[in-house]
Amino acid sequence: MSDVILRLALPSPLRRLFDYRAPASMARQALSPGMRIRVPFGRREMIGILIEITDKSEVPADKLKPAIALLDPVSPLPPALFKLCLWTAQYYQHSLGDTLSWALPVLLRQGEPAEARQERFWQVAPGARQDDPRIARAPRQREALATLAQHPHGVAHTLLSKLMLSKDSLDLLLAKELVQVEVRRHLPQERHEHWLAQPELPLNDEQRAAFNAVRSGFDSFHAFLLAGVTGSGKTEVYLQLIRETLEAGKQALILIPEINLGPQTLARFEQRFNARIALLHSAVNDRERLDAWLAARDGEADIIIGTRSALFTPMKHPGLIIIDEEHDGSYKQQEGLRYHARDLALVRARQENIPILLGSATPSLESLHNAHSGRYGLLRLNQRAGGAQQPRFLRLDVKSRPLDSGISGPMQQAIGQTLAAGQQVLVFLNRRGFAPTLLCHDCGWMSECPRCDARMTVHQRSNELRCHHCGYDERVPRQCPQCNKVDLRPVGAGTERAEERLSILFPDFPVLRVDRDSTSRKDAMNQLFNTIQRGQPCILVGTQMLAKGHHFPRVTLVAILDADGGLFSGDFRASERMAQLIVQVAGRAGRAEEPGKVIIQTHLADHPLLVQLTEQGYFAFAEQALSERRAAGLPPFAHLALLRAEAHKPGQAESFLDEACSAAEQLLAEHKLQGIELLGPVPAPMERRAGRFRAQLLLQANARAPLHRLISAWLLLLEQMPSGRQVRWSLDVDPVDLY
Repeated sequence: MSDVILRLALPSPLRRLFDYRAPASMARQALSPGMRIRVPFGRREMIGILIEITDKSEVPADKLKPAIALLDPVSPLPPALFKLCLWTAQYYQHSLGDTLSWALPVLLRQGEPAEARQERFWQVAPGARQDDPRIARAPRQREALATLAQHPHGVAHTLLSKLMLSKDSLDLLLAKELVQVEVRRHLPQERHEHWLAQPELPLNDEQRAAFNAVRSGFDSFHAFLLAGVTGSGKTEVYLQLIRETLEAGKQALILIPEINLGPQTLARFEQRFNARIALLHSAVNDRERLDAWLAARDGEADIIIGTRSALFTPMKHPGLIIIDEEHDGSYKQQEGLRYHARDLALVRARQENIPILLGSATPSLESLHNAHSGRYGLLRLNQRAGGAQQPRFLRLDVKSRPLDSGISGPMQQAIGQTLAAGQQVLVFLNRRGFAPTLLCHDCGWMSECPRCDARMTVHQRSNELRCHHCGYDERVPRQCPQCNKVDLRPVGAGTERAEERLSILFPDFPVLRVDRDSTSRKDAMNQLFNTIQRGQPCILVGTQMLAKGHHFPRVTLVAILDADGGLFSGDFRASERMAQLIVQVAGRAGRAEEPGKVIIQTHLADHPLLVQLTEQGYFAFAEQALSERRAAGLPPFAHLALLRAEAHKPGQAESFLDEACSAAEQLLAEHKLQGIELLGPVPAPMERRAGRFRAQLLLQANARAPLHRLISAWLLLLEQMPSGRQVRWSLDVDPVDLY
């Protein structure tokens, strides 16, 4: 009888499968793809996923190691998710084991059982008496027994402290067999017969048309782009479509770009629906994440809300996928498996044969192109909900005007007038910290990061210089390290500096800073938003965290302190990002009765991009940008892959990429592949980062198929190159930035 060979995907960067012998204890009939199996790997043990069962192996029989243990009675991965992972690994040219590892919650990767949490319940043992002589002299044990007796169904272990029950007393009672512990499965909540907990808002004509278009495609795969101006009521359209999905007995998956939008989104969904909602993002602990994942898989969660990784949540009855703020760059994973959650969501919706809705006030050029070419249905919302007006834009030329911590005189006046009228102001500046750099007024020395080609940011609260690229930090020096003079000055303005100056200029009004530093504590974001929602006049100072989907009804002035950064950049997507950011931040103004105003400080008030954006709106800008991309042969009219390399010594990354480039040219000739250009290798825009020297090689192709044919053959060669072992390299398919 020949051995049964298990072919497994292991969580390693190697793009290959590993063969193991099935021990006699593992019956072939009990095995199916997707199961987790513990195996020896080198000197340690690993948990692999079974891909196939076979009778032959290229590994000699005496070298085949036996597997250690089968961890699942059935595969924890439903077939649909397993299929999505196979597609993902192939498209992003990533190891299958690593891809499956990304798709599983951490506890499943560590070998925990794929079962909902078991809860321990403490109960009085049958026949136990309160006057048992063994506890006559133990008042605490007597009290504990009396408390338990009031709960005939038992008390959950997690609730002991709430009932003032001491674990020590219970353990002593357990030893005397006066109480017992029962383990019960966490029972799912019942499905509710009335889904709505509060009435729906009436839809206007545009919202109704969008709702009907998506609903009519509910029985099969359809992709829709909901392009609605900020404040046009996209969320209400989502909510009513979700209600339709729930009424059909199906589940809805909603992806949001940022964790900070989670509590706000969750609150709206909980107020609207009597539904079981699972929340999945990186701030949820591992146990809660596994419970939510299993609840969605087993059909016990009706609505799943999460950031990009929630895309890999299995659903027993999939009905609808919604991607909110689909243009947002944070849907792209930037290390490890470099997938794009929006693009993968479309693949998943097609595989599951369900509709998908992408929503944004500033759709990405890729999505607009797909809508123009008929791949997506285009749904437009041009009116703000509730009759609110679009904000007015003013370009404020600050050339040769004095700036006080980045704030010009006319801007200060406008802020003062808004506050005096009892309204709120949002000051937007896309830089954390006090000032972008420290300068010596005598010799011109600047605070540069010793590990990156970047300047360090002054953080005044902690008296630190900090690099926002690699995290390096040091104390602010008292004197210049170069000339020893003490005239060190912060140059430029960050959110801390703007906050400090605005507090001095407007001492009677609270100034609230919203950036990654001020919201890092748990619940800090919620407390800030509660203060804002009270509606008292105040100034909000923040980075792009403030631009995303928040509803601030009392903000009537948005002040953008510096709009020039995106006009000059080596990255072809910089102007698109800047336009999206300006429109999104502007969208926080005038969402209620009072009209909003947006003032943009710029040294380039006549720049055609700014003029077009502020006078004709985002869609006119997008049309212009698309025609420029078509002429330049850039995405979405071309397909890119970026090979990045980094090394400790200068020149090492480039020489590996030179070799890689020659190998690619050879493959192009051998396979007669047309329409693919190799650009580079060149140093990365920031050549040194975290002590490593970085370089990159860009592949640009007219069509996707030949590019993928080239890449899959090319990677096999790269993995065997000796020069590749001295560098860290990675391939990014469809990169969103060329940094």
